[in-house]
Amino acid sequence: MKNLLLIIFLLQLFINIHAQDWKTHYEQSDFKKTSSYTETLDYFNRLDAASPMAATIILGKSPQGREIPMMIIDRDGLKDPLAIRSKGRVITLIQACIHPGEPDGKDAALVLLRDMLISKKHRELLDKTSILFIPILNVDGHERFGPYNRINQNGPEEMGWRTNAHNLNLNRDFLKADAVEMQHWLRMYSNWLPDFFIDIHTTDGADFQYALTYDIEVYGNLDSGITRWLSNIYEARITAKMKENGFPIFPYVQFRNWHDPRSGLRTGAAPPMISQGYAALQNRPALLIETHMLKDYKTRVNATIQMLIHTLFIINHQADNLKTLIEMADKSTAAPAFRKQPHPVSWKTSTIDSTMVDFYGFDYQVLKSDLTGGDWFVYDNARPIVMKLPFFNKSVPETTVLLPEAYIIPAEWTEVINRMKLHGIKMDILSEPAEITVKSYKFKDYEFRKTPNEGRHMVSTGLTESEEKRIFPAGSAIVATSQRTARVIAAILEPAASGSYVEWGFFNAVFEQKEYSETYVMEKMAREMLEKSPELRREFEAKKSEPGFTGNQWTMLNWFYSKTPYWDQQFLKYPVGKITDSQELTRLRRISAPPGQQF
Repeated sequence: MKNLLLIIFLLQLFINIHAQDWKTHYEQSDFKKTSSYTETLDYFNRLDAASPMAATIILGKSPQGREIPMMIIDRDGLKDPLAIRSKGRVITLIQACIHPGEPDGKDAALVLLRDMLISKKHRELLDKTSILFIPILNVDGHERFGPYNRINQNGPEEMGWRTNAHNLNLNRDFLKADAVEMQHWLRMYSNWLPDFFIDIHTTDGADFQYALTYDIEVYGNLDSGITRWLSNIYEARITAKMKENGFPIFPYVQFRNWHDPRSGLRTGAAPPMISQGYAALQNRPALLIETHMLKDYKTRVNATIQMLIHTLFIINHQADNLKTLIEMADKSTAAPAFRKQPHPVSWKTSTIDSTMVDFYGFDYQVLKSDLTGGDWFVYDNARPIVMKLPFFNKSVPETTVLLPEAYIIPAEWTEVINRMKLHGIKMDILSEPAEITVKSYKFKDYEFRKTPNEGRHMVSTGLTESEEKRIFPAGSAIVATSQRTARVIAAILEPAASGSYVEWGFFNAVFEQKEYSETYVMEKMAREMLEKSPELRREFEAKKSEPGFTGNQWTMLNWFYSKTPYWDQQFLKYPVGKITDSQELTRLRRISAPPGQQF
């Protein structure tokens, strides 16, 4: 009997010691701390070594030389997307610490994966999905570690910094891809093409009862079939399951007037510079998790764990349906019919169409600050209330275009061509110069942003469209729109698109006048031009009524210069052309590099 008791005691001791060994840094700290970069990698390596289902790969190195790890979790230990898909499974990408000051997702997923791989809990969640997990995307920002990085946030005790070493916000970089970290990420994404993407954050903003809010793209910028699946199946089920677990959730909170819930709620289509908006361009559903910064860290991490478990459960249950919808979306986007209907490239939230919703907030009062004179919102956490609020959640297209058969990018715009390669976009490369009839744009009424944004000098511009023949040099990239990435192509190359490469400043040199005339030359020439052309004289008289024109000698004479054959015909002309004739596209493909030499 004594021997039996001793064996039981020793067995229990072994179990306890083993369990202690696998506690995460977050758990060991009584749920108050998050692991450092080194501690995270050490734990990753231990999971990798302990489980045949886990494998760690490196996406690349950061500007400061740190490796960016990603773990592949597959029930059969498969490490290749094609091999995984051959088993009928879908691929779910979970990402944390794109904003390292918001580490909730890192600690939540480490706990969940430990339970799966070591404690053998939730193994059923791997039946029909394999998981990719990036614990820290912004590894340099993560190591700008300290207690004062998030003034609005209740824990952990220390955390990383929002931006990377170049002070770039990676969650504004998905489309333009300026950051090295994002370029590594895009190569991974194009290779794996995850069927579902989860990006985990912690929100700033007002105070309310929800420990977790979320965002999914159900506002028009995602394929209609996937949109209905997200709205009718995923959203309905995840909302119910989270409420059952004591975590009621609500769509990501934005108030019509900042900080003021009673002003009403608003949401809309996410721009492609951020995670869920970018996934929508790729015909893939994404979930943005935003835990509430004023809740304690343990509550936030627990809410995230539950959100991950229930999301993975739904994905497993819906794996076949999700695969079919994504396949249909990709085929639909590449089909000719997609180019025959107006395609929205920017969206706005309707200000006249709303629905009334229940919002779980706290009572508050608005005081006039005796310090600043501004409105001071004072929340009373002891008085939770349910508000009936208008929710403006209907998006409408702001700008639409008809997609051409193809775009053509002149060879000299190598930065644009190389960035498009990162997005998995297929191209043909001209092997010899070609004269091509294209439609294109000319810029007008443009205005540059006064301060930099994400390290770039952004521009907004009006457009006029024309058709002409241009000679494109060898090496120019022909980007056919008959491919599944057509939405990405349009978002990058249509100047009016939200976050287009024109808006981000990739083509800013086109807005610069490079040749000028001397005033003493143009004073004489302008008079001769007016003598010869009554029509020009009438145009000049009308021009004089415009503000800032009359009385400015240089501006007036530069206008006359623009009417001469000496004027730069490339000034303000968008270099990218649009090929609308399918036969022309066929001809160009015959003089393009063979597939093995394509980008």
